[in-house]
Amino acid sequence: MKISIMKPGLLSTVQDLGRYGYLSQAVPVAGAMDQLSHRLANKAVGNDDDLATIEFTYAGASFKAETDVLLAYSGDGAFLVYNEELMPAEKPLFFCASSIIKLIANPIGVRTYLAVAGGWSVPNVMGSKSTYLTAGFGGLKGRALQKGDVLGNGNELNLVSAGIKDQLIKNELIFPNWRISRESLLPHNRQTLRVVLANEINWFDATSIISFLTKSYNVDRRSNRMGYHLVGKPLMRKVKRELLSTAVTPGIIQVTGSGDLVILMADCQTTGGYPRIAHIAAVDLPLCAQLKPGDEIRFSEISQDEAEELYLEREHDLALITTAISLKYIR
Repeated sequence: MKISIMKPGLLSTVQDLGRYGYLSQAVPVAGAMDQLSHRLANKAVGNDDDLATIEFTYAGASFKAETDVLLAYSGDGAFLVYNEELMPAEKPLFFCASSIIKLIANPIGVRTYLAVAGGWSVPNVMGSKSTYLTAGFGGLKGRALQKGDVLGNGNELNLVSAGIKDQLIKNELIFPNWRISRESLLPHNRQTLRVVLANEINWFDATSIISFLTKSYNVDRRSNRMGYHLVGKPLMRKVKRELLSTAVTPGIIQVTGSGDLVILMADCQTTGGYPRIAHIAAVDLPLCAQLKPGDEIRFSEISQDEAEELYLEREHDLALITTAISLKYIR
């Protein structure tokens, strides 16, 4: 299964669930910004969650099926269009060779993930296929996709993927009558991000902490895969000392010397010297990945136990989805 890139869009890269085990060597995790959408696109074609997808930023991209292909997409950055018809998300899509598929704008979010049955084939670098643009490695030659690039799937189809493909071909369908409900896996209020207060929370005065948890912030245009700068009321420290560089991970919210907030994202550095006021709950990081410049957000405090419970509940739901799809196609 192969596609060729006709228009790469603003920023399109190959990503998986990330590159772990190299933080001590200053190599970020990288990987899909919206890991939920990445995983759902993979599940819809019967893949394991960690197989590579293409992460499209916004719309304006298009590609051609060089062979028959079994694809799925998920995310809020774009809709897939074939023959002037919107293709549904979170379900398998079968396209014949020579089909041309476009991505048109979805005003809700930023990023969309395209999975192929068997996963996109690019070299493993440090145990991952994720593109890390800053250092120029991973993905396809360590860079964003370009016009003329050809990508194919890297593995023979497993039983689930083969079953999906065979059923669609047999019934001459582009897609089946089922889909994964991504909406049921996301909170109703997508503008409020749940956070666990972090190590240096006591460095800030009470007024600033109250402001952090009650006032709104807007995403600044200086935001990318490394981090999101937020515009809002600056936070004031009551502790004047500086923090020695310490470990940071995606989801950490740092406070700069001027009192501004930065949410660290997938390509963030491995250490940082700004105080950490909070950490976004893992289940809400996919919401961050879909934030656009100008979007308004708020923060709501939860406990570490609550964050873990929410994470485990979602993982349980995702496991049920995998089981349901498998049972449908493996007899």
